[in-house]
Amino acid sequence: MSQATRILLSLIAGLLMGAAAAAYMPDRAIDIAKVTDLVGHAWMHGLQMVIVPLIVGLLVTGVGATAAAARAGRITAIAVGSFVVILWVNTIMSAFVTPLLLKLWPLSDSLAQSLRHSLVGAKPVGAPPSLFDFFDTVVPSNVVSAAASDAYLPLTIFALALAFAVTRLEPAQRKLLSDVIRAFTDAMIIIIGWVLKLAPIGVFALAYGVGAKTGVAAIGALLHYIIIVSSVGFIVLLSAYPVAMIYGRVSPLRFAREVAPAQAMALSTQSSLATLPAMLAASEKLGASPATSGIVLPIAVAIFRATSPAMNLAVALYVAHLLGVPIGPGALFFGIVTAAITTMGSISLPGTVSYIASVAPVAAAMHIPLEPLGLLIAVETIPDLFRTIGNVTMDVAVTLGVARRAGGAVDSDELRSVVLD
Repeated sequence: MSQATRILLSLIAGLLMGAAAAAYMPDRAIDIAKVTDLVGHAWMHGLQMVIVPLIVGLLVTGVGATAAAARAGRITAIAVGSFVVILWVNTIMSAFVTPLLLKLWPLSDSLAQSLRHSLVGAKPVGAPPSLFDFFDTVVPSNVVSAAASDAYLPLTIFALALAFAVTRLEPAQRKLLSDVIRAFTDAMIIIIGWVLKLAPIGVFALAYGVGAKTGVAAIGALLHYIIIVSSVGFIVLLSAYPVAMIYGRVSPLRFAREVAPAQAMALSTQSSLATLPAMLAASEKLGASPATSGIVLPIAVAIFRATSPAMNLAVALYVAHLLGVPIGPGALFFGIVTAAITTMGSISLPGTVSYIASVAPVAAAMHIPLEPLGLLIAVETIPDLFRTIGNVTMDVAVTLGVARRAGGAVDSDELRSVVLD
């Protein structure tokens, strides 16, 4: 049984046992929930304790990989530029579409109120930021203080500055520092992997408390969350078709037909890397030269997550909606910037690690509580399907556009470097 399945089953078991206890022994159920809440919050704190060093390490290594790809040649530079544009466009789209979806189909007031009551530890992280706060605090005056106060956006700016500074070092120094940071990041991933091994216990504890205080109605909220966030991912997936048509000059019907096998592979494996051979085949059938697709697609799999910033921002906005946290223009701007930037740090991470490492900084930057993420991670399996299929579809669409712009000219050294890497 996969870890994702165990986490999902623990969520269902916790909700059902909490609801059953509330129905047959309400007073005792609440007393038990006080204990399980402590266990659940301790587990969440274990996840949160590594987010700050993990984000710094991932951004430095992620930007390094992106910069190295962009320097590799004309094709890779065009590809990286295309990736950046699409990531920002998708993030801005999510900032408008997610609130619209929640306005058209809001969570019922009674259910939202009961869930807020059950998540007693979920308090906003300070006052919601304004646009003035962005310009006043975006550059940290004290990096240690920013890290201690979970000021993720200023910390992200510092990490980006450090990442680009590393790329300007002499090769020997760059390799030395990059290796140290990569080793440190790998150690953080091992720690968060240990914490996630306890996820069935932590999720069960959190779910029991929610079930005891809200009953099985919480299941409706989780289904609502899945549909809203997955819808944002589906919109990103659909946007790949006009990208292929306008940027790649391929008819949508032909693109849909040829990319379908890669989408089926993505659905069955939930892995962009495992889908790479099918993406290569689809790109070549659609007219991209093997040399060009052989460069662009491996880079896309390594550093490009088309759905991530849009869906990560959607998760944060959903939590705000769930808990009644107001999101003004300043907070939304913070969220857009953080979501778009931190995507560079999500290179080749397991789904559960990527979820926490990518969503938590966005939520914290917008001053949205992180505690609900402990429950939402349990149902990430379904939205993750839309993440993978959307990423794969957009990877192929961008490859076609890059192939058209590059005109099929491929530098032999560029191709050799990608193959060897």
